[in-house]
Amino acid sequence: MTTTTALPTAALGDTRVGTQGYGAMGISEFYGPTDAAQARATLERALELGVTLFDTADVYGAGHNEEFLGEFVRAHRETVVLATKFGIVRKADDPAFRGMDNSPEYIRRSVDASLRRLGIDVIDLYYMHRKQPGVPIEDTVGAMAELVAAGKVRQLGLSEVTGAELRAAHAVHPIAAVQSEWSLFSRDVERTVVPAAAELGITFVPYSPLGRGFLTGAAPAIGEGDVRRGMPRFTGDNAKANEELLAPLHAIAAARELTPAQVALAWVHTRSRVHGLPVVPIPGTRSQIRVAENVAAATVPLTDLELVPLDAIAGQVAGDRYADMNFTSAGRE
Repeated sequence: MTTTTALPTAALGDTRVGTQGYGAMGISEFYGPTDAAQARATLERALELGVTLFDTADVYGAGHNEEFLGEFVRAHRETVVLATKFGIVRKADDPAFRGMDNSPEYIRRSVDASLRRLGIDVIDLYYMHRKQPGVPIEDTVGAMAELVAAGKVRQLGLSEVTGAELRAAHAVHPIAAVQSEWSLFSRDVERTVVPAAAELGITFVPYSPLGRGFLTGAAPAIGEGDVRRGMPRFTGDNAKANEELLAPLHAIAAARELTPAQVALAWVHTRSRVHGLPVVPIPGTRSQIRVAENVAAATVPLTDLELVPLDAIAGQVAGDRYADMNFTSAGRE
């Protein structure tokens, strides 16, 4: 199934976006080589299909992702809602290093650098990518709010926070969106942050809604330089056990003449109805065919009977999301 009806829209703070966005991370690194012309054509195709929220971060490709996306954003500035992030720190001499910085000085430097790379005057949605331990969320959001007052940022977002952190942040300045991993394989956000977002009227933006490719129906080929080589769910016995969990996904996809990825994305979209909040997943792909399939999934209804076996998958998944779970909100609830 690759055809699609018009993509509905959802509230995101004081604007509206297509109910499915686009995650651009994989264009620059992490999942193997990219054909730049093909990637640009995929961005254009996504926009044609009603996708308007495009998501990047300063850390993706050490700035390359923002530079690549910038030309596309500038060409469609009246339509595209551009989200980028700060807060994850890398080292040029240590590709595996991941640190965090939420200091006001770092935030001010980061926003100016992102604006330069993107070639735009204002960022539509600016996320704190990760919360730095020991730095009060109120201080971070206070510094982010200054960027709104200065006209550099329109709306604020947070990534990988708990419900308590989201409430504390929202009390300092309105938060338009919260982003975290949410899929058939990852449902820990439903404990505290999803209820808080629903209560506060904040849009949820699930990243990796296809389980980093695992929920497309086949275990992904993980080559050299692929970020999944260091993620417990995708290697060894864990990968084999998790692949066996996909039987309900395959069965529903076959019965409905859908792809497994479409069923997995349709499940994420049902979370809006189940939890009572706008949900705008941001799957990433470098293929025009895949982006059309993904968008079509946004309007696929799943029955309560189909949801039962799908809902059971997450509780059986082997392995954590990251090798270092301090990099997520899990455990801070």
